[in-house]
Amino acid sequence: MDLNEPQLRTVNVIRYVTPLREGGSLPAIAEADDGFLYVLKFRGAGQGAKALIAELIGGEIARALGLKVPEIVFANLDEAFGRTEPDEEIQDLLKASVGLNLALHYLSGAITFDPSITILDAKLASQIVWLDCLLTNVDRTPRNTNMLTWHKELWLIDHGASLYFHHSWHNWLEQAKRPFMQVKDHVLLPWATELEAVDGEYRSILTGERVNSILELIPDDWLSEEGAFNSPEEYRQAYSQFLLTRIEHSEIFVKEAQHAAKTTI
Repeated sequence: MDLNEPQLRTVNVIRYVTPLREGGSLPAIAEADDGFLYVLKFRGAGQGAKALIAELIGGEIARALGLKVPEIVFANLDEAFGRTEPDEEIQDLLKASVGLNLALHYLSGAITFDPSITILDAKLASQIVWLDCLLTNVDRTPRNTNMLTWHKELWLIDHGASLYFHHSWHNWLEQAKRPFMQVKDHVLLPWATELEAVDGEYRSILTGERVNSILELIPDDWLSEEGAFNSPEEYRQAYSQFLLTRIEHSEIFVKEAQHAAKTTI
């Protein structure tokens, strides 16, 4: 497990390859100036910077826990892209996303994880369920697993639907102590039989220092789109308090997951 401080590279988008229309926010495959292809998530999409913040926090927490996530990078988008795109919807999205966006390394040749074909061991299933309960990730269901098999290993993608409390910030600290009721729909719940062991391990890894080092990666201008708090630092402190409170009371979401597993058998 990599214990170094998290760091994100910054790349410049040089070519828009193709939209991924199965995504509600219309992400795209794009080429960057480092020669690699990325799945580009746009700041100008429907959920704005909040989806990018959730993607960054969720992905980097997963990585800190030793789970496999494609490399996440900041992606600069030049205003020239919006001028030549013939599709009006995509053109508007590109124009609204000039500047810093987020992208994940494109796993060429990867296939969607299918639980009817590949059964995960209990430890890995429990790790992923625990992560998604922490993040309140509603988007890891049989209908849309958001997991890929690449080079015979399981990779987690798309955490943009996590941390849904931040779309309104209503009673956000209360929500930190609530069970994650949607865990009943988690695709891996039937195999997550080692949640208590994972809970102890993961609580020791996700220290305040580690969580805050991830939050420091969030660009200031992504944290200033509304008036819930007065400064980017206050936003980071709120995210930190939410996550650390949730980790401290993790037995609440662990018990809910165990209960959901029993009632869905």
